[in-house]
Amino acid sequence: MKITLDNVVKTFDTFRAVHGVSLAIGSGELVALLGPSGSGKTTILRMVAGLEYADGGTIRFGDRDATRIPVRERGVGFVFQHYALFPHMTVAGNIAFGMKVSKLRRSRAAIDARVAELLSLVKLGGLGGRFPGQISGGQRQRVALARALAVDPKVLLLDEPFGALDANVRRELRRSLRDIHDALGITTLFVTHDQEEALDLADRVVILDHGRIVQEGTPQQVCRAPSSAFVTRFLGDANRLVAEVRGGRALIAGGSIEAAGVPDGRAEIYARPADIEWAREGAGIAARVIRVMDRPESRRLVARLPGGEHVELDMTPETAVGVGDSGVVTLRRANVFALA
Repeated sequence: MKITLDNVVKTFDTFRAVHGVSLAIGSGELVALLGPSGSGKTTILRMVAGLEYADGGTIRFGDRDATRIPVRERGVGFVFQHYALFPHMTVAGNIAFGMKVSKLRRSRAAIDARVAELLSLVKLGGLGGRFPGQISGGQRQRVALARALAVDPKVLLLDEPFGALDANVRRELRRSLRDIHDALGITTLFVTHDQEEALDLADRVVILDHGRIVQEGTPQQVCRAPSSAFVTRFLGDANRLVAEVRGGRALIAGGSIEAAGVPDGRAEIYARPADIEWAREGAGIAARVIRVMDRPESRRLVARLPGGEHVELDMTPETAVGVGDSGVVTLRRANVFALA
């Protein structure tokens, strides 16, 4: 099922939450809406679901105008952050509930068979007789996903589904969700403020800020070619350095990097810790180590540049370097944006 949003607007009282968003989601595509709190991503999801109505623009499911269609008639499955399971029903009862109240009548045997199929799909076989309070948070979220899938939705919507879970469980469920999506091919719209979740899961990432789309593309596109300083900052750690651009080069602390297409004048350079190299000597920007932070997979250095700027950079765990050491840093990859 293809979903199309055309110039969609949503206002709450005097606050406009969504400013003319246009977006096409292909049939079978998994798209992540990514952005900070208040960026409009959940409002967009709720309008697609029919839980909120747009104040302007249109939402289409395939060729059908769904802008004002009630939620019960949209054929969507919705997974919430906090599960929303019925505590007095068993796991199997929760999954079966939507099928029992659906206009499409099914026999008891057909419902039981579908529940068993979904329990197997979400790797909860044998737990159908337990109650939500008797299983873990990660298992409850799997039940919520199975319940959403039970009614054979044309569109699957997920609103911060892993936000209440610890990091290890989130990673496990991300893998499971991607496997289930690939197996079923349901058009899926996924809301998160977690960059890692969006980049790991999605075919395409849509980044929002203050109710507007600021960039969309594959995970590779948004990571390797961010369109603005905001996107660069939002997608993980990034060192920010102020520079002067002259003739397509950004000049900083006795060094320079390419700044093709950036007009002459003040600019800001963003470089991620993994994209900065350290050496004892050679060409580069002079630096002195002021802190070393050891992590399981790397060592992170904090170095001071001649102008007093601090940069963080990641080294291999075996790198022999200590506080007070002098050397040079090189920006292997960086993004340069003009300062207004």
